[in-house]
Amino acid sequence: MSRRTLVVIGHGMAGHRLCEALLERDTETAWDVVVLAEEPRPAYDRVALSSVFTGRTADDLTLVSEGFLDHPRLALRLDDPVVAIDRTTRMVTTAAGFTIGYHALVLATGSVPFVPPVPGRDATGVHVYRTIEDLDAIRASAAGARTGVVVGGGLLGLEAANALRSLGLATHVVEFAPRLMPMQVDEAGGQMLRAHVEALGIGVHTATVTERITAGDDGRVRRILFARHPDGLTGLDVDVVVFSAGIRPRDALARESGLAVGERGGVVVDTACRTADPAIYAIGECALAAGRVHGLVAPGYAMAEVVADRLLGGCATFTGGDTSTKLKLLGVDVASFGDAFATTPGALPITFADPTKKTYKKVVLSDDARRVLGGVLVGDASSYAALRALAGSAQALPDDPAQLILPAAGGPTGGVALPDDAQICSCRNVTRGQVTAAIDAGSLTDLSEVKTCTGAGTGCGSCIPLLKSILTEKLAAAGVAVSNALCEHFDHSRAELFEIVRARGITTFSQLVSEHGRGRGCEVCRPVAASILASIYNRHILDGEQAALQDTNDHVLANLQKDGTYSVVPRLPGGEVTPDTLILIGEVAKEFGLYTKITGGQRIDMFGARLEQLPRIWARLVAGGLESGHAYGKALRTVKSCVGETWCRYGVGDSTTLAVELELRYRGLRAPHKIKMGVSGCARECAEARSKDVGIIATENGWNLYLGGNGGYRPRHAELFAGDLDTPTLVRHIDRFLMFYVRTADRLQRTAPWIESLDGGLEHLRRVIVDDALGICADLDEAMARHVHTYTDEWKATLADPDKLRHFVSFVNLPDAGDPDIVRVLERGQPRPARAGERAVLVAGPRLAVSPAGHSPGGQA
Repeated sequence: MSRRTLVVIGHGMAGHRLCEALLERDTETAWDVVVLAEEPRPAYDRVALSSVFTGRTADDLTLVSEGFLDHPRLALRLDDPVVAIDRTTRMVTTAAGFTIGYHALVLATGSVPFVPPVPGRDATGVHVYRTIEDLDAIRASAAGARTGVVVGGGLLGLEAANALRSLGLATHVVEFAPRLMPMQVDEAGGQMLRAHVEALGIGVHTATVTERITAGDDGRVRRILFARHPDGLTGLDVDVVVFSAGIRPRDALARESGLAVGERGGVVVDTACRTADPAIYAIGECALAAGRVHGLVAPGYAMAEVVADRLLGGCATFTGGDTSTKLKLLGVDVASFGDAFATTPGALPITFADPTKKTYKKVVLSDDARRVLGGVLVGDASSYAALRALAGSAQALPDDPAQLILPAAGGPTGGVALPDDAQICSCRNVTRGQVTAAIDAGSLTDLSEVKTCTGAGTGCGSCIPLLKSILTEKLAAAGVAVSNALCEHFDHSRAELFEIVRARGITTFSQLVSEHGRGRGCEVCRPVAASILASIYNRHILDGEQAALQDTNDHVLANLQKDGTYSVVPRLPGGEVTPDTLILIGEVAKEFGLYTKITGGQRIDMFGARLEQLPRIWARLVAGGLESGHAYGKALRTVKSCVGETWCRYGVGDSTTLAVELELRYRGLRAPHKIKMGVSGCARECAEARSKDVGIIATENGWNLYLGGNGGYRPRHAELFAGDLDTPTLVRHIDRFLMFYVRTADRLQRTAPWIESLDGGLEHLRRVIVDDALGICADLDEAMARHVHTYTDEWKATLADPDKLRHFVSFVNLPDAGDPDIVRVLERGQPRPARAGERAVLVAGPRLAVSPAGHSPGGQA
């Protein structure tokens, strides 16, 4: 088969999905694909655009998997838009003069923001909200600004309002319709959504007509004026205006090429997504398909799948995409699906509203109340995935359909079993049957495996809770035990054991395992129990029976290194260190022959201490005022900081003082995993706070708090939890966050996956520790206060206790002897462990050699 050339104009979400789908299926290598893109970067997740303001980067949003652009039959040309299509010769030309012929052409040019013809819309400080570059421009305008207005109260309008609010601006939303999100939610849902938005301090102006924008002598926007406002308001003083009043399909190339377009725009295509020219297709937001322009991701992906199939000789059709939506707008869950407005003849709506919790739910049923047609969810969208799946199937409903939306309705589907043809993931058009088949075929046991094999859950992510439910159901049906048990000795999870120990007043592992477990424990449950006991009672980790529960590091209060020696890491709160302390550390390192290094956590680590040397080293350090840095424990490690406003000319907050206070407050707190924090004195983020479990960034009005970041194997950026906090409120939030994490996380679970595992994620966490939805905040506060007041330095207490010091001998019969197997090499003036080849030479002779940087030992010392 001779290879042909496919040219794709546009590398947005739909264009990229087409490339993926085609190259995945084109096993006979029928097509070479050339993508011509206007934007300067490859396809990214435009749905998650607002997350750029909460710490995510353009790289975080990319949709391009590693190595995809290296595909031998794919070429991507960025930052060079197509300016002409010659349908006669089948050639396209770009702005830079690049030309290429095609056998087939796909228009995936997307859309542009609609800006109403409002006088003054060209003033400085007026923006649209569409690309990463738009967000960069909004951020620049917001610097030093006080008030922002978003014109448009739909999906993107509320996203834009959240962005302005996160930048510290007093924010208003102006909407022409009588309610917010008029295309997605009904009147009652709009009222509930408005209550949520106004509770955040955002001004909402519905049924309002924008008349014009006025600017000052410098050309910058100063005021927005209204031609109509329900309260008679004539205008608002404003520094930044963002238009988010809808989109218009980018169909100029089609018009200029003589292709048919709709009366209100959009390239006219048939059910194959093909234009009147059989060689040209259109997909995504530029296409007028099934009688409408679809401004959502799922229909664009569905069109991409159809075109990929057609290019390979298939007969797939597009007859209308899934227009359901689920978003978290300003921290509020909002979803709609199917016939949300009950327009089907005979449709029966059932509604449930709880003003105290600001939740509204509506499910629309068929006239016989046997099928779901659609629905609206505001404030609690936990049942969205299941309800949307039911709306696409003929599955019969229970005798009391209200179970589908009432609280405690019996599971994610209200007790209704989903059929195999129920669509689980609308972004990738994956059904329940496909998910279960993949689980069976691949013997899948992990959610990440299901996502990889099916593609479900890799788009907007709203179907992930339902995927988890299906996986659990399949494993249980296959006889695979679905258990949250910690190990074979306990039938409880770590969180359950924590509550058992706390509620029953259990103080030893022996008591715990005899009353609530079996056997003698193992390397899994024993350290977990030790951590729980230390967290609750804040006793010394080596007290009594607890000493025998610890792993290697906690057992000797030091980190074991590759050559059998240990590291010594004193705490340096906030990275501050006095000259006297530096001298002391240097003297100790010199006396004991230790390798020293300043780490990324703003600590000075000393490596190479033998076990029996640890007490003598720490005696020197403790006498000099230093204490354990807990580098060996699942506990708070460090609170990294910049110098803040004390020294930096850009600083707006005293980051060092706050970092010191936080590190001293939380030192010694035992947790399911290590905890790291960072405090930056301004938005320049020199402390890299958003890569930490707890990140804090100073603003002109206080502190922004970010939660759930981490480095490591799967780096995560922390997400904005609350903004412009005063210090007492900030500390209270962190107290509760840490204590809730300590109580409920699984064994060795970092804060990032823990937050993801919560039903509702960060919003659930906000309800728990800010709104006190579970009524436990007073208990969390008390627990943290008890930790702070009972803290003692572990090494200081160890040095004062002869029983504890018995742990620190290398050989029982020779307590002061060193390990004869330790062999060192000098490199760059410091000792390091000898490598395998070096040991072979040195083991029979002197145990220390000198090695110039990058060379083998050049001589013996």
